[in-house]
Formats: sequence, C-alpha cells, structure tokens
Amino acid sequence: MSGKLYVVGTPIGNLSDFSPRAIETLSQVDFIAAEDTRVTIKLLNKFGINTPMVSYHKYNTQERGDEICSRIEQGEDCAIVTDAGMPCISDPGEQLVRLCADRGITVCAVPGPTALASALAISGLPTGRFAFEGFLSVNKPGRRDHLISLIHEKRTMVFYEAPHKLSATLRDMLQYFGDRRISIVRELTKIHEEVIRTTLAEAVEKYGDDSLKGEIVLVIEGSTEPERSDSTLDDAVATAKELAKTGLSSSDAAKESARLTGFKKGDIYKRLLSEK
Repeated sequence: MSGKLYVVGTPIGNLSDFSPRAIETLSQVDFIAAEDTRVTIKLLNKFGINTPMVSYHKYNTQERGDEICSRIEQGEDCAIVTDAGMPCISDPGEQLVRLCADRGITVCAVPGPTALASALAISGLPTGRFAFEGFLSVNKPGRRDHLISLIHEKRTMVFYEAPHKLSATLRDMLQYFGDRRISIVRELTKIHEEVIRTTLAEAVEKYGDDSLKGEIVLVIEGSTEPERSDSTLDDAVATAKELAKTGLSSSDAAKESARLTGFKKGDIYKRLLSEK
C-alpha cells in the first residue's frame, strides 16, 4: 500500500504557533523532507521529534523528488517542511506535490502559519481579492516584464522580498505603478513585528537605504484607474507612451500595450513613430 505526503506548516517566527497536529504528524511519519535540515533540526529538537530527514531544495528537486516518491510508493509516509511557514507557497515543494499528483500519490495538508495571509490580514488594504506574486526576479528583463504585467492589476498585490533588495524593489514599483498605498510588513510573529503603512513615494524616501531588516512582505494597493469599456487605439497609444517612459523601447512599449489592450502592435507602433 502506498504511503502519503503530508504538507506541514511550521512557525514563521513564534514557536507557539506550531500546532499539535503538526507536531504529531512530524513525529509519526517515516521521514521528513526539509528545505534545510540544519534549520529544521532545531525545530525538531525543541519539540522532541526524532524522525529522520532528507534534504529537498531547489537544487535537487528532480533527483530527490523521484527518490521521495519511490519511498512513498513503497509504503512510507513523508512530511515536507520549509524553513518557515507553509511549504509549496513560492517554494520548491510545489514541484514535489505536482510530482506526487502525477504519480497518483495522496497529498494531505497540515495547515500552519503563512506570511502571505498574515501580512495581508494586518495590512489595512483591501483583502477581498488579491494576487500573490511571490519574489520578483533578480533578472532585470524578467523583473521589468513582471512589473509591467501588473500595471493594470486591480487586486491588492502581495510580494515577498529580502531586506537587501528592498530599496531597489521599492524604486522599481514606484516607477511602474506610480505612487500607491503600500504596507511593509516585517518580522511577522517575532519580537520586532512591524507594519509600516505608507505610500511608495514615501517608502522610497524613508527606506531607500536598505535600513529595514528581517523577513519582509510587501502589500500594495491595486490599480485604481477607471475601467475602459470603450477602449480605442488612442488609449492603446497612450498606454504605450506611458510604458515608454519607464525605459522601454517604442517597439517593446507597443508590444506590451498590444497585450494589455488587444490592439495590434503594428498599429500602435506606427502611431508612436508618427507622433514622435
């Protein structure tokens, strides 16, 4: 009989958030797949859990994923954990769950804390609809394309960010989104937990020196532009002009405007050139 994969949430700071069910699950499975065994062993020792571990991280997902699935198919139960929070959310565990699904292995959730939902809940921004965008790419073209694709996103947006990249991210967001409300949520559930409710422009001015430390979640107001039910080519050209102001070439601005508005890139590009 095949075993199961348990996706187990662990504390994002305060160890009191570790649920009795999570402790019981980690104690009873045959082995634990951990993002960093050096981090997880501290948690296991704290709660007297002696279950053996294997490492599972972004550099060994394919090879180790096959090994883990094979053991589960032979009848062993496995729990996957990340360093902090709910596995598989902006995390390589996503690939293990997909592999298990492809192979018909049962996957069970043992819910736990997640920075995404916690930051959104205390941000003070609309929570009814939101878009989780994870980490922005460090690759400049990929980062630019990601932000451009969200210019007209009306839902509240949630990003994860490392403190040493915060200033660059805030500047890029101000450039592409304009000045919007933002909540900078850091060190969730820890001693120095803080919610900074401000605007992108003020955030760039105050925190552009990477002075904020700790784990950071950014919650940003969605676009408040009115809906255009009668969008015209003039609108598409205007969008392209705004995109060009961010540093895109006329060709790239026309291409992105075409994707956003539905008009042909060639028509937009011709108008851009004729109006220069």
